[in-house]
Amino acid sequence: MSGRVIVVGGINTDLVVRSKTLPRPGETILGGDFSIVGGGKGANAAVAAARLGASVALVACVGDDDFGRARLADLVREGIDAGGVRAVAGVPSGVALIVVDAQGENTIVVVPGANAQLEAETIVALAPVAGDVLLGQLEIPFATTAAALRRARAAGATTVLNAAPYDPACLAMLPLLDLLIVNEVEAADLLGWPQITLATAADAVAALQARGPGAVAITLGAHGAIVGRGDRRQHFPAPQVTVIDTTAAGDAFCGALAAGLASGDDLFAAAARDDGAGGLAITQAGAQPSLPRREAVELAMRRGGE
Repeated sequence: MSGRVIVVGGINTDLVVRSKTLPRPGETILGGDFSIVGGGKGANAAVAAARLGASVALVACVGDDDFGRARLADLVREGIDAGGVRAVAGVPSGVALIVVDAQGENTIVVVPGANAQLEAETIVALAPVAGDVLLGQLEIPFATTAAALRRARAAGATTVLNAAPYDPACLAMLPLLDLLIVNEVEAADLLGWPQITLATAADAVAALQARGPGAVAITLGAHGAIVGRGDRRQHFPAPQVTVIDTTAAGDAFCGALAAGLASGDDLFAAAARDDGAGGLAITQAGAQPSLPRREAVELAMRRGGE
């Protein structure tokens, strides 16, 4: 690999319940299986990139508690540089409460906990260099994400933002970006459009590019993704798979795209691989347990080309 993937983001413990349906407001339903697994958009993307062969460093915060210690152990097992992960005393680690229905759709409530303690001053230890890829997201304070992006840009690193969970304040970050990654709902919110479909996604990419980022990727769920840079737009159809759990599909896409860019891949070549990673992630339950390794993605791509 020619550069590192540096992820600045959240670490959560996912408390996952599987049920036949998602509960409606005010409704109590009986669930099925229950599991506790590693999650958080930052940690998920870091694991996704590491499993595809990237050299990965994660900057984040956990609580000084059992969940925090378990998540740090997860990172070490994945070969991720966790030297930038700080344990904060007196604050619980972040958790996500997730319900997944029989079709693989989910509802998620995130409690930030220690993620909210990740301060902009922490970014000084990053030391990004040209060839690195800085991947940020919005589960941590905005000031911290913005500081990381500015520092990476000043160092000549590639700056990438997954603008999720969406907040309109992220509009101010768009000029700092080499690549913006959003799903169709987040893209519509950024643009003030009622919705984005496969038919309008290329126009949405162009409209977002006009707001500052050098390139834009919009993920479209079962319709794959649209990627644009300059005047080029390309649709990457989603692989045809049996959906088990969509929880980490977006994080798999982000981590895989960052890994491809760090290896020196062209954006569109990287996106072809990344769409396969996201497709494989939805065929297994759980966030980090579902993230595929490089061998599985390469095998799926070969089969897709046959």
